[in-house]
Amino acid sequence: MPQSRNIALAFILAGGLAGIGASPPGAPVFAQEAATPVATSVPMDAEAVVAKVLPAVVTVINAPGAPAATPVAVVPGQEPLPQPTGVGTGFIVDEQGHIVTNEHVVQGGDHFEVILQSGEKRPATLVGADPLSDIAVVKIDGTIPATLRFGNSDQLRVGQSVLAIGSALGDFTGTVTEGIIGALDRDFPLMQGAAAYSNLIQHDAPINPGNSGGPLVDAAGEVIGVNTLGINEVPEAGPVQGLFFAIPSDTVQRIVQTLIESGHVTYPYLGAEIREISPDVAGQYDLPADYGAYIAGVVPGGPAEHAGLREGDIITGIDGKAIGRDDSFTELLFSHKPGDTVEVTLQRDGAEQKVNVTLGERPDEA
Repeated sequence: MPQSRNIALAFILAGGLAGIGASPPGAPVFAQEAATPVATSVPMDAEAVVAKVLPAVVTVINAPGAPAATPVAVVPGQEPLPQPTGVGTGFIVDEQGHIVTNEHVVQGGDHFEVILQSGEKRPATLVGADPLSDIAVVKIDGTIPATLRFGNSDQLRVGQSVLAIGSALGDFTGTVTEGIIGALDRDFPLMQGAAAYSNLIQHDAPINPGNSGGPLVDAAGEVIGVNTLGINEVPEAGPVQGLFFAIPSDTVQRIVQTLIESGHVTYPYLGAEIREISPDVAGQYDLPADYGAYIAGVVPGGPAEHAGLREGDIITGIDGKAIGRDDSFTELLFSHKPGDTVEVTLQRDGAEQKVNVTLGERPDEA
């Protein structure tokens, strides 16, 4: 999806695999210096933070010439000009020129460009992209103007001041907005064509199409999140304000390091179509568990079918850990790796059962 993900949420029993808050099993920590703890009492000197951070923030273009480019800009008396399939933001993380952005910015393209804050345009190569986490890495050659350091998202506190920096609408490069962290550990169901999101940072620093992939930074000028989506409307409720979300830096670091090392991220695979259960959903559908994962279908020949899991089963725990408000099904699943045998606790016909499942490797088309 080009430029951004401004998603209208439907608070219903949504299809697909929900959650990417847990990092892929066994992924190494990104090679950065130790993050500087930032207390909630530290005041935000926005001018100083911007001066420190902005040189490392870039515009990422899924460039003209990519197969999906469409001629949408029309100049009177001239032929239509091809436009990028995706325009977003990124930030440089090392002296080798690796740049972090969103996967949906580079999705479907095979030719990329990066525009530095100086206005210099450079070709970029795609190192790797992970649709499930919505994180991608591209790389540029040449002298690097600046790099950003990751902070520790585990130390974040609600009310903490943050800045969002990005190329709003693709043209307004270096746009800076200020806000506070409104909530932590926000989860969303999988949307059609979107990544699976959980453990997100909610904030109110406005982001627009083109901000996707840009850094969310703290008072120390460290990246504590990657801006990835905003909610602009809720069905039957209308427009909403101040609901923007970022992928936590602790997740991003591990995904990025894995993409740099291998070009892809490996996830465990249950082989079942999952609907996440929340208390609202449980009440609406009169389900026997407030939290869990409803199996809406089983993939033929997959790990779930081999273990005897059935459509209609409700998974309530994995390896003795209960699915709950703070631990989603996918976070528990992704704490394991392909080949692991896990004990799945489930509700079937009003009775609790425990079933051992040997996890597979999630196929790209899943």
